[in-house]
This record gives sequence, structure tokens and C-alpha cells, in this order.
Amino acid sequence: MPGTPHQNLAQVLQLEVPLIVRLAQRPMRVSDVTALAPGAIIELPKFADEDLEVLVNNTLIGTGQAVKVGENFGVRFTHLGPPRDAPAAPGNATGSAA
Repeated sequence: MPGTPHQNLAQVLQLEVPLIVRLAQRPMRVSDVTALAPGAIIELPKFADEDLEVLVNNTLIGTGQAVKVGENFGVRFTHLGPPRDAPAAPGNATGSAA
């Protein structure tokens, strides 16, 4: 017998989902990927002061800036919500996430 809507919501809220903080991405040929070795540097098409993308289940939920939390990294959110609601980033008149 199914639970009440409140019980079902409580169960859903207990689920764990993957949270991903994406620095940047770029296409690479397989031959370039297989040629990578320790010490290799890959240039990413993103300025160092641009926000990072925060995804849940591979869905963009917001953006933020990297911060140090003790000896770990963290993310301070600068925007939560769909990309169309995000303020435009410097040098990006559309405000869309890449």
C-alpha cells in the first residue's frame, strides 16, 4: 500500500544524488587523450575567475566560486536556478552556461 504524499516526499528527500562541480569542458580527439601522460597540461576554455557549474544528476542547478574549506575545496553559490535566470558573466552578454 503506498504511503501518504508526506511520507513519499520524506522518502524522496532522503535519496542521494550525484552532485558534480564542473570546472570546464572541451572536446579532445581520442588520439590526444590516449597520448596524455603525467605532467601533461590541458588548456580549458574558461577564465580563472568565471563561476563553476554545479550539476545534480547531470542537470545544471546553479553556479558558484571555488573556496577553501579547511584543507578541502568547496563551492560558494553565486546563483541557484536555471541558466536563463543567471546574471550575465563578465564577457558573456547572454548569461548562458556553456
